[in-house]
Amino acid sequence: MNRVPADPTTLHPFPDQPRVVLLKPLVKSELIEVGEYSYYDDPDHPTSFETRNVLYHYGPEKLVIGKFCALGTDVRFIMNGANHRMDGPSTFPFPIMGGSWSDHFDLISSLPGRGDTVVGNDVWFGYRAMVMPGVRIGHGAIIASGSVVVDDVPDYGIVGGNPAKLIRTRFDADEVARLRRLAWWDWPVEHITEHLRAIMSGTVEELERIAPRA
Repeated sequence: MNRVPADPTTLHPFPDQPRVVLLKPLVKSELIEVGEYSYYDDPDHPTSFETRNVLYHYGPEKLVIGKFCALGTDVRFIMNGANHRMDGPSTFPFPIMGGSWSDHFDLISSLPGRGDTVVGNDVWFGYRAMVMPGVRIGHGAIIASGSVVVDDVPDYGIVGGNPAKLIRTRFDADEVARLRRLAWWDWPVEHITEHLRAIMSGTVEELERIAPRA
C-alpha cells in the first residue's frame, strides 16, 4: 500500500468541502501560532477565522494552538484586549471613544493581562465553544459544545458548561503521563501515517509498542 501522508499546507483538505480549512496555511497574524493539521469547520466564513473567531486581539499576548486540533463552527477565543476596568465606579472604556477622552488611554492600556492563550495538541472543540483570555488547555482535551472555558483544562480532560467544569478525564493519571511522554503528535508524519489506526483506536500500550525508537 502506498502510504502517502496528508499535505499540511493545503488550505482546503477536502476539495469538495470548502467549509473546512487548515489553520496553519490560513493564519497570517504574528500573534497567532497554529500547528500542522489543526482545522476549523464553518459553512459560512471558514477563511475569516482570524477576524471572526479571535476577538479583541491587540497583543502582545498570543494565541497558540497545537497540532491536530479540531475546531467546530463558531469556536471563539476572547483575548486580553476585551478587558475593562472593574476597580472604579464605571467599567466603560471611555478613552477608545476619542476626543480628549483618549488622553486617559493609560487607564485601559495598563490593565493586567492573563498572558498567552495556549491550546495543546489533539484538542477537540465543540460547536460554539468559547475560550476566555489566558486559559491553557491541555493535550487531548475535549471542550463540549457551548462551553465557556474560564479556567485551565487538564490534559485529556473533558469539560462542559458555563462556566466549563471538568466532567471526567479520558484516561487515568498513569495513562495520561504515558501519553504525554509518547507525544505521538511529534512523531514523523510518515510514522503517524503508518500507524494511523493504532493512534485513532488503539490503546496506550499499543502506542508504546509502535513508538519510534531514538
